[in-house]
Amino acid sequence: MEEAKKIVTAINGGALKPIYFLMGDEPYYIDKIADYIAENVLTEAERGFNQMTIYGRDTSIDEVVSNAKRYPMMAEYQVVIVKEAQHLSRTIEQLVGYAENPQKTTVLVVCYKYKKLDKRKKLYKAIMKHGLLFESKKLYENQVADWIRRVLSGKGYKITPKAAALLVEFLGTDLSKINNELEKLFLVIDRQTEINPIHIEKHIGISKDFNNFELKKAVGEHNVEKATRIITYFGQNPKDNPFVLTISLLYNFFTQLLRYHGLTDRSSGQVAKALGVNPYFVNEYQIASKNYPMKRVSQIITKLRNLDLKGKGVGSQNMSQHDLLKELLAAIF
Repeated sequence: MEEAKKIVTAINGGALKPIYFLMGDEPYYIDKIADYIAENVLTEAERGFNQMTIYGRDTSIDEVVSNAKRYPMMAEYQVVIVKEAQHLSRTIEQLVGYAENPQKTTVLVVCYKYKKLDKRKKLYKAIMKHGLLFESKKLYENQVADWIRRVLSGKGYKITPKAAALLVEFLGTDLSKINNELEKLFLVIDRQTEINPIHIEKHIGISKDFNNFELKKAVGEHNVEKATRIITYFGQNPKDNPFVLTISLLYNFFTQLLRYHGLTDRSSGQVAKALGVNPYFVNEYQIASKNYPMKRVSQIITKLRNLDLKGKGVGSQNMSQHDLLKELLAAIF
């Protein structure tokens, strides 16, 4: 996020690069930077003659270079944006000749999603010398809640840790998808209101009571009744609550609980750092550690591994999701 902000700040200051090569596994920032350049480098009047967007699937490196070498009409710059440029991966090194001597009046933006240039080759070195190379890295799941808070803070909003955790649990690490859902909240919630699980349930459609987050909490508290209600709901709504996500989350929870048992310093800050969780959730591990001694945690992890195989069809004889979930709770409790 900080690197993307620096790029935007430099563009606003008029420090344009002739090439912006945007690559990496996280498409969100690639799209954001490309869209910002498309909307801010040229005026609306200049764009008609001096801005074009082409797609990697429908073009070639020769065509990209040909367009980049044109001169702008009645403007200081022209902007050429190559979207989905990963479709040119087999021939992308042919761009090296242009990258070594780019047109100074052209801003060439290459959106190279889900792939990276080989740092050992000439194209990478030429872009580093004459243009700007931005790598958009995928966030780890334990980093996404913090990203959500920072995005909301930048727009004047706040969110509770539980609400952020709900979004991550159901939307994963796809920042574009999460951002789309946040945009919905901006339309209906004012900045003075802290976003909480009730808002998530009402406006995004994620149940605040029947979700993997609440199941994990119930399991940690050894609350058999609550956990049973949740898995019954999951069994009735299997498409919205796939078994693979449930068992993955619980497996990660017990793996982290095992690490918790091995910690000598169990202060809130140290636990949060060691487990890679928000300090808000440290209390869950403190409670669970009392209900599940280390030896029991090891046994549960082994059972969850075996159940994961059953969920994938290994020796399960096509068990229903509800039966798998009941066996899951039996393995834990």
